[in-house]
Amino acid sequence: MDTALYRLLASAMGENAARETFAQLAVAPALLKPAGETVSRAELAQALNMALFRDVTLRVPAAAAYVADQQRAGQKLVFDHGALRTVAWPSGALPPGEAAITRVLRPLGFELASPYPLPKLKMTGRAWCHADHPEDIAQFFVSELHPELFSKGFQAAVTRVLSTSRDPLQPSDMALLEQLARDRCLPWPAALQLLPAMIRCFDRQHGLFPLEDYQALLLESAEMAWIATEGNAFNHATDRVPDLNALAATQKALGRPIKDRIEVSASGRVLQTAFRAAQVRREFLSEGRVVGMEVPGSFYEFIQRGRDGDGLDLRFDAANATGIFKMTAGTAPEEAVAC
Repeated sequence: MDTALYRLLASAMGENAARETFAQLAVAPALLKPAGETVSRAELAQALNMALFRDVTLRVPAAAAYVADQQRAGQKLVFDHGALRTVAWPSGALPPGEAAITRVLRPLGFELASPYPLPKLKMTGRAWCHADHPEDIAQFFVSELHPELFSKGFQAAVTRVLSTSRDPLQPSDMALLEQLARDRCLPWPAALQLLPAMIRCFDRQHGLFPLEDYQALLLESAEMAWIATEGNAFNHATDRVPDLNALAATQKALGRPIKDRIEVSASGRVLQTAFRAAQVRREFLSEGRVVGMEVPGSFYEFIQRGRDGDGLDLRFDAANATGIFKMTAGTAPEEAVAC
């Protein structure tokens, strides 16, 4: 509790939340250094990841139940990666597409590992891996949807939905990111200011929009409909486990909403499955009123990684990713109800 990482997390989340998150997640010893005069980019990256992991567990009941199981068993989770969705399209005051997120990831020490075309979804996924601690700091899987590949009506709906987007980063935050990119560390006051600003980037930045636009998006892309209601929030967080088949069988026996099949990469070394998305209530505009409707929210994933040479196979697989994306496809939405 006397480490720089704990101090960072407690400043952003509060003491109780920081303690709970440390109790849930395994953290590499190299990231548990005593607080000094500066904070490294790796410590800031780990603090951001832990805050985003906690956010998913608070929003996904099945994830919270699973994490509680592990804590009762005295097991800590290995946070493998978090995923989020962006749109390569004009987005109000927010930089379009993945630029809204990569402007944060690069100064933190994340580097582009590989692109993953997702043609069935009309998207591109990109993995971002930390340069200093690739196996110990969770990766980011950042996807971009390409509206130009959809109908004109779809594009118009995307434009209307995203037009109110605000930028969560102030000029002072951008200056600190530039300083972090240059020096690979920040003085304590600067780090304490920047972490909450970075956390705010992983949220929905646009305002309420018409229900008919949501319905138009859903007809052509469940992924864009999800972005419309959830924005750049973590789509899912992922636990790295040693035996995915055993885990899936256990979760199924517990009656949890686990995916029916396990996705296996072309190499055979990367296996993935997930809980289905939690249902969340979101508000829309309809005929001059605000109405509420249940839609798919975020979910929780599990991954098993084999070894590739001297280290873990940290790559992803486009076919696996496409299968995992279906966790938020949901079913036909229920009728909207006035709030």
